[in-house]
Amino acid sequence: MAATFRHGNTGQVQMSMLEFNRDGTTTYELKGKHILFGETDGSSYPNGGMRATHTAGGYLCIDPSSPMFLRDDALFIPACFVSYEGKALDEKTPLHRAHEAMSKQTARLFKHMGFEVAGAVNNIGLEQELFFIPREAYERRMDLQFTGRTVLGKMPARGQEGCDHYMAPINVQGKVMACMKEIQTQCYKLGIPLKTRHREVAPNQYEFAPEFGSVITQTDQNLVVMQICEEVAAKHDLACLLQEKPFAGVNGSGKHNNWSISTLCGAQLLNPGDLTAKSGNPELFPVVMAALVAGVDSYGDLMRLSIASPGNDFRLGAMEAPPSVISTYLGTQMTEYLTEFMNGNVFEYKPSVTPIPLGVDSLPVINAPAEDRNRTSPFPYGGHRFEFRAVGSTQNVSLVNTVLDSMVAKMFSNISDRIEAGESAVAVAQELLKRHFKAVYNGNGYDPEWPAKADAMGVTRIDSGVEAINKFVDPKNVEMFSSMGVFTPEECAARREILLELYVGTVEMEVGCMIDMINQHAIPSAKAAGINASGLEKGAKECAAAIAKVHATEDAFEQAKLCRVLRLETMVNVRKVVDDVEAACPANLWTMATYKELLFVDTGKHR
Repeated sequence: MAATFRHGNTGQVQMSMLEFNRDGTTTYELKGKHILFGETDGSSYPNGGMRATHTAGGYLCIDPSSPMFLRDDALFIPACFVSYEGKALDEKTPLHRAHEAMSKQTARLFKHMGFEVAGAVNNIGLEQELFFIPREAYERRMDLQFTGRTVLGKMPARGQEGCDHYMAPINVQGKVMACMKEIQTQCYKLGIPLKTRHREVAPNQYEFAPEFGSVITQTDQNLVVMQICEEVAAKHDLACLLQEKPFAGVNGSGKHNNWSISTLCGAQLLNPGDLTAKSGNPELFPVVMAALVAGVDSYGDLMRLSIASPGNDFRLGAMEAPPSVISTYLGTQMTEYLTEFMNGNVFEYKPSVTPIPLGVDSLPVINAPAEDRNRTSPFPYGGHRFEFRAVGSTQNVSLVNTVLDSMVAKMFSNISDRIEAGESAVAVAQELLKRHFKAVYNGNGYDPEWPAKADAMGVTRIDSGVEAINKFVDPKNVEMFSSMGVFTPEECAARREILLELYVGTVEMEVGCMIDMINQHAIPSAKAAGINASGLEKGAKECAAAIAKVHATEDAFEQAKLCRVLRLETMVNVRKVVDDVEAACPANLWTMATYKELLFVDTGKHR
């Protein structure tokens, strides 16, 4: 198989353009109705009870905002997917709804503040991290093929201790470089502007990043990029791993969602100089920032929900990704400015530029941005954008951006309501900042004391992805989505059910792989080496008993909670036993591909 299991994927149906005539001849036809509308079985997709076998209709509608593209012999038409009643069965329809709500509420708020605009748009840039590993080794790992991550495996003598992988040269004669070049070429042919490629922190870890673009188009294109990466890797005797944590002991992969808003006339809402120059109103920018700070504080649970995936449970807060505390980093100058603003000192924000002398005359002085970079924050401000750093690498980012746009739309709407009731925009923004400024944290998110401090301050902290998923049906969140026309209560409940089922199903596959690999590989290898296998046998039985307990539970939320304990406690403990046996077993008797073989493409065999 070219690809392993992952949730961030597309649904496709391919129809031939070849028409068979009554006289036996054939013609090629592309009928307009086939471009505009399609129908398929909605009950066979994850649907959370919104479709059933006897009410199975699922309907496709062309998305004219996202370009069609040709790949191989097929014309691909981006589309939205809904039920017979118009309920969203896809990720794209809610994103369109949220984007439209954000646009309308931006125009409404700005009109109150003297800046007439027709609406607003999102631009995003997605930094896609992934692993390329030797395909021969991949094919000797059931867990990687079925789940995308290794459930067993002893760390090799070398990992990322030397910090020598990040931005290191890519072997120009190696398979990975050839693979990455072909990926870029295929993407360029489809109009996908991949801008950068480089090594990442872990061995065999790499990154692609495109130019910024429309949130709808960028989301579609990222799904295509992931598919191309998997398919092209197979051609080069490699396997592409997109899972968030394929290997223990080294960094996992994310997909940083760089997010910005601009009006249809081009004014950048998050760029203070640009917004003030084009609107003529220096009060607009602090009002926008107040809405965002209030949104992070009010709907941090939804932001955490949007990144809740089985793989991300291994990354968040593990010194390689932002913590599960949802806060925002604004930097010293912005924080000081907003503090002055909320205390009554209203003035235009003009951040200073910091020159960096290099200490010699032969090198130029360079200008640094107004703020340093905080990689420990889940949602740092970057001068003209926010970077949602906690997104998982496999994810379809539709839900992430649906949440961000819905949150902004709701806060803009609330401010407009208060203006229409007689309050001034500045007074409303000042009150919001005073109430929600606790969500601003410029410190070290990896500080072990920060989670407890966040709890004491009332900042959103949800360590468990399962608990985060449950926030879909929190009354305040259902009200927010419903009032903005993004999700109905039924759609919220269905998505909660779908995400819980995904979590449970993922763990079922992982524990099944662990049991089979112990019984079919680890135990025979141990016995062949004369190593006591009783601990392995006990571990396989513990895993089987734990998953049986899950199957005996009917409620999806309770099942998911049991699965989280199973994968983060039971499976971790059993893995230690297996990895100790691997360490003691002669290499020629160990039948599974080892981390040494999986993590170093360019350095040959290590058996």
